[in-house]
Amino acid sequence: MTLKIEHLTGGYTGVPVIKDINLEIKPGEALGLIGLNGAGKSTTIKHILGLLRPQKGSIVLNDINLTQQPTKFKRQVAYIPETPVLYPELTLKEHLELTMLSYHLDEEKAWKRAHELLKIFRLDDKLDWLPIHFSKGMRQKVMIVSAFLANTSLLVIDEPFTGLDPLAVANLIDLIKQAIADGKMVLMTTHVLADAQQAISNYAVLNNGTIEVIGSLTDIRQHYGLKPDDPFDKLYQTLNQVDRHG
Repeated sequence: MTLKIEHLTGGYTGVPVIKDINLEIKPGEALGLIGLNGAGKSTTIKHILGLLRPQKGSIVLNDINLTQQPTKFKRQVAYIPETPVLYPELTLKEHLELTMLSYHLDEEKAWKRAHELLKIFRLDDKLDWLPIHFSKGMRQKVMIVSAFLANTSLLVIDEPFTGLDPLAVANLIDLIKQAIADGKMVLMTTHVLADAQQAISNYAVLNNGTIEVIGSLTDIRQHYGLKPDDPFDKLYQTLNQVDRHG
């Protein structure tokens, strides 16, 4: 029962953006995918979500191959995008009902969980609101609630802290910790390592479409010759130098 990505090569045209990516996440594990803009993080995520077809390699979740059984695969994946995507004509309640239908959730149990999540993010009195009435941060909270409501094996989280207030960031970190404790798998991209490290201890560094190192932030600092107390900005400065000079 794992997410196993083997020799994944792909992109948007004939020229690959990511090259020979190998990753494995086991139940109860979380992996942070980090790197500069353009390193291949979004491309990797789009392949895992089935939005792009691999040029080479395979993506398997709990023995289900994405290419061979895409619908069954996707029902085991919940996604929190960097930019919230909501249907303008659907209320918050209808968005949650759509999530329940999409993932074949038991309605009574799902609504109990939904109300818990809504209360955490202070959305419990906004079920009849349309997206036009939500701020960007509130829209992001709707995506978070929907993803954790889905109760999937794998959570794919893309730059989730954007637009969230500090309390919501803390609430999200707590939910990620709980998901890991419950045996879920988490893959998260973020530039905000100070927040990410509260929930995630293992990271893969993508640079120029390839994974350079996998390990703890201490391991990664050592790999790039940084000191333990060097700020995270220095890691990205080092990645920029490596990218520019090969």
